[in-house]
Amino acid sequence: MPWRETCQMDERTQFIARVLAGEDEMTALCREYGISRKTGYKWLGRYRCEGAAGLRERSHAPLRHGQAHDVTVVQAVLALRERWRHWGPKKLRVKLSEHHPALAVPAASTIGDWLRREGMVERSPRRRRCPPYARPFAAVTGANDVWCTDFKGWFRTGDGRRCDPLTLSDAHSRYLLRCQAVARPDEANVRPIFEAAFQEHGLPMAIRSDNGPPFASPGVGGLSRLAVWWIKLGIRPERIVAGKPQQNGRHERVHRTLKQETAMPPADSLPAQQQRFEAFGALYNHERPHEALGQQTPASLYQPSPRPYPQRLDDPSYGGDVAVRRDPHNSTGPSTATPLMLNEARCHPSSRFNLSPLNPLAQ
Repeated sequence: MPWRETCQMDERTQFIARVLAGEDEMTALCREYGISRKTGYKWLGRYRCEGAAGLRERSHAPLRHGQAHDVTVVQAVLALRERWRHWGPKKLRVKLSEHHPALAVPAASTIGDWLRREGMVERSPRRRRCPPYARPFAAVTGANDVWCTDFKGWFRTGDGRRCDPLTLSDAHSRYLLRCQAVARPDEANVRPIFEAAFQEHGLPMAIRSDNGPPFASPGVGGLSRLAVWWIKLGIRPERIVAGKPQQNGRHERVHRTLKQETAMPPADSLPAQQQRFEAFGALYNHERPHEALGQQTPASLYQPSPRPYPQRLDDPSYGGDVAVRRDPHNSTGPSTATPLMLNEARCHPSSRFNLSPLNPLAQ
């Protein structure tokens, strides 16, 4: 039998006392106390080296774990975290293999344990999330199928000026096409940014946005002047359902990272803030691995659209089965979709218009 658990120290002390007194042979004493001769000599040796303290129970944990990582690997990971303060274990793991190919790459969970042990991450409260809504992204199979646009929530820079960042990204590759602070979130300030993006990257098949201005309006079909311009360019405007930002979730996720990297805290001035946006765009597109892309960068998957931005913009052609009327409030401008036109198109049996809430003018 092993030592009686009720008083281990007393049993060991009595055993050592009887061994030192020479009352009996070691073999007989070990048999009486129910231990092996090897254990008896072990406790005797510890007593002679450390005294009574040597009889206390010691931890059986190994001095060094068999799968413990080299200190060099840990320090390399922590250095990468210092450089990219908002990156998680999976992205740091990719960069570790790139910057230190000779080191053994640990699992992402191991890197997460190191970051928590060093106090470099905080556990965020678990949030209730809406179920995913995948229908708006079902047709996204390649670059420039759908571009996503929105305004990141406005904030003030250090000098008190208001900053309204307009963002534009490709839904397939997550490539950030534009991140530009505008003076006002209206068509006059937004349209030049889209023109520059079209000239540089070509035209997408569709642009998805929310229901706010300047992307939509309470007018006929919910179309704004900006959306009508897109239609004339051959771009289909898509609007998410009000109160359903998850339908544009890929773009909303960009805003979260944008805020962490560039606006916490904001820059001292608006020009300095724009410089942060431009630096973030270069990092986000060309260096930052994206988990949804298999840890590839957006730039590795994006390519310009084969549809160039036209030099001359013609009025759209609606066909002979649709009555088109000029807007009386815009007598000098091009023909626009008026209530009469939409009513006739809705009632005509051969109408090419699909007046659905998400896509009022999709053919």
